Amino acid sequence: MKKKLALMMACSLCMSALLTGCGGADETDAAEMVYAVEAGSAGEAAANDNGFQTNVVASQADALMEVASGTSDAAIIDLLMAGAMIGEGTSYPNLIHTDELTTEEYGVGCRKGSDLASYINAVFAESYADGSMEEIAATYGVQEALVEQPASEFTASETDSDVAYIQEKGVLIVGVTDFEPMDYKDDNGQWIGFDADMARVVAEQLGVEAQFVEIDWDNKIMELDSGNIDVVWNGMTLTSEVTEAMECTNAYCNNAQVIVVPED
Repeated sequence: MKKKLALMMACSLCMSALLTGCGGADETDAAEMVYAVEAGSAGEAAANDNGFQTNVVASQADALMEVASGTSDAAIIDLLMAGAMIGEGTSYPNLIHTDELTTEEYGVGCRKGSDLASYINAVFAESYADGSMEEIAATYGVQEALVEQPASEFTASETDSDVAYIQEKGVLIVGVTDFEPMDYKDDNGQWIGFDADMARVVAEQLGVEAQFVEIDWDNKIMELDSGNIDVVWNGMTLTSEVTEAMECTNAYCNNAQVIVVPED
C-alpha cells in the first residue's frame, strides 16, 4: 500500500493539468461542491483561500469518511496521507486525488523559545547523514518526500532548558493525531508511522521514553503551551501561524494539499 506514494506524487501534476484542460465547467462545479476539511489544518486554509464551501470535521480520516459516505462532495487532505489511504489496495479503493492546491513542508513544533527544536535538528542531521532517516521513511513509503537535512549542532538554553526538563522527568510527550503514514496505530494499538518512529529516535537519544498523546489538532498550540505535551509531531505544515506560535525544527518532508473525490 505504502509503495504507491512515490508514483502518486509523480503523477499528481499530470492529473492536475488534465483537469485544468477541461475548461470552465470544472470551475463552476468546484464553487458548488462541499469540501470536507480537518479543523485547523492546512487543508482548511487552502479551502478558505479558494473560497470553497467547507464541512469542517475533526480529522483528515473523518474527511475521507465524509466523501466515501457521500455527505461531502470532496475532501482536502495531505498528499502523503492520500498516498497511504486512497486507491487500489487501501481503505478507500474508490477514491482518487486530483488537483494539488498547495506545496508545503512539514516540521516539528516545540514551545516558543525551546531548545528541544535545536536538539531535534541535530538528530535529523545525523540520521539523514547516516541513512537511518531514509530507511525509516522507506518503511512507510515517504522516502521520496524527504528534505535534505543541513549539518546542525545542539545548542542548549542556559536557563529553562526544555531538553533538561524532559530528561529529568524521563519522558518525551508527543502530541499526535491518527494520520497515516505519519502517526497511526497498528493492530496492537501501538503508535507507528514515520513521525512516530523518528520521535522514538529522538527520545532514545535523550535517554527517555516516548509517550504519544492524541490531541485535538485545532488546539495543538494550546496543548503545547499548557505543558500537556512537549512537542507537536504529526505531519505539521510550517505555516506562518505555526512558526509564529512555536519553535519549529527544520523542514523534513515535502507535502501538498490535494482534492480527493470519488473515482466515478
